[in-house]
Amino acid sequence: MPLLKDEPRRSPLVSPRRLSLLTVGEPAELGPVERLARDLGFDVVSRTRVDVLEEIRRVGPDAVFVDLGESGVNGIQMLRAIREVAPSCGVILTGQTADSTIEAVKLGALDYLQSPPDIDRLRAVLTTVVKSTERREALFRQDSQAARQFEFHGIVGRSAQMQELFDTIRRLAPHVRAALIAGEPGSGKQLVARALHRAGPRRDRRFVAAPCSPAADALLESDLFGHERGAFTGAIETRIGAFEQANGGTLFLDEVSVLPLNVQARLLRAVERGESQRMGATEVRQFDVQVIAATSRNLAGEVAARRFRRDLFDRLNLIRIDVPPLRDRRDDVPLIVASLLHERAASAGRGVSGVTTAAERTLQQAAWPGNVRELKDVVERASPADGRLLGEREVLAAMTAVSGEAANPASANVSDLQETDLLSNAQRRQIERVLRRVGGNKTEAARLLGISRRALYRWLERLELTPRK
Repeated sequence: MPLLKDEPRRSPLVSPRRLSLLTVGEPAELGPVERLARDLGFDVVSRTRVDVLEEIRRVGPDAVFVDLGESGVNGIQMLRAIREVAPSCGVILTGQTADSTIEAVKLGALDYLQSPPDIDRLRAVLTTVVKSTERREALFRQDSQAARQFEFHGIVGRSAQMQELFDTIRRLAPHVRAALIAGEPGSGKQLVARALHRAGPRRDRRFVAAPCSPAADALLESDLFGHERGAFTGAIETRIGAFEQANGGTLFLDEVSVLPLNVQARLLRAVERGESQRMGATEVRQFDVQVIAATSRNLAGEVAARRFRRDLFDRLNLIRIDVPPLRDRRDDVPLIVASLLHERAASAGRGVSGVTTAAERTLQQAAWPGNVRELKDVVERASPADGRLLGEREVLAAMTAVSGEAANPASANVSDLQETDLLSNAQRRQIERVLRRVGGNKTEAARLLGISRRALYRWLERLELTPRK
């Protein structure tokens, strides 16, 4: 039985260099795979049943396709062995059974396909290898289109952390049923959820975002599961909940940690069984929803404190994505700023013509405890309306204004405090706010400010600041 049906020739994707694919299996089964790979721009090295690990060491491929067939070889064990020998090599497995798909992609496989694999699915996986290589090599090139080059479903990032995040989303998106996204406030958890939705098979269905505010239990249950008329005081008409609205698509639950325990129980049932009831109703409704939850808290700690159900945590945490804070990927700041300015220019019909060196340095060196959300607020507030360059003065003023109004204050440009004897009043106020935010914890304040603890002590002495113990 052929592995794939023959298909019309397609133009290969353009890549900075020829990629290599090692295929291992029976020649009759691998022929269609190799033709597809060559069409996509790969140099293909084909081998029959051999020592796969030794062949990977010898060939050094960008990716390897292993047809396990009916060999009885454990795919997960094979994957682990390959990843140990060649961590950067993309691995595609196919076999008669592929019931370990989720585990395989979590361990780093590009995919684990049922044999024979679907042609469109395999093309998408191989295309991912080509595009990932393009992106990695593009990191070495600088041009004015960098922000657009490194945008992934609305998320901008060329840092190693974000490229790894994007690759994780690509690998997991076809398989997600429930997932947990963890990260600090403002780090972009909803954008990550949308990317999972858009990169997966539900991309053409609805994406419903439901904030989990600590409201009255009845109102929160109604928001999520709906209610019948008269179910509670004020329920004057029937209402469908977020789960029914998202049927067939994706439901995003923002800050799931604040849900009361009784609502968590209903959520667990909905996630596990795909069923629930409107408040005041006896009918059990079935639905097909991909649930992506987000939290800025340590959910394991919430479980230990018995504020969050262990079974619900385990179900959501099966697939977990951690979003890095902005201070850990400072090289992405210029690209994010360029993208924000481009969006502003497009919506307003005009915008700034650029960013001064001092303003860019200030933006890149700030601690950003409020993450990308705070950076966006600052850029929007600071952008001149007359097309001038965005300068340091406007940036510092906007940082002060935002830190005074937002829940997560920004810090000033203080990562190189050792190199200057002058601090503006705005910068001084920013440092004071960070110290207040962490309750005088000097170690945490130094971390947020991007300086050493010793440097922080010197500046506390110079500025005669005495944070609370």
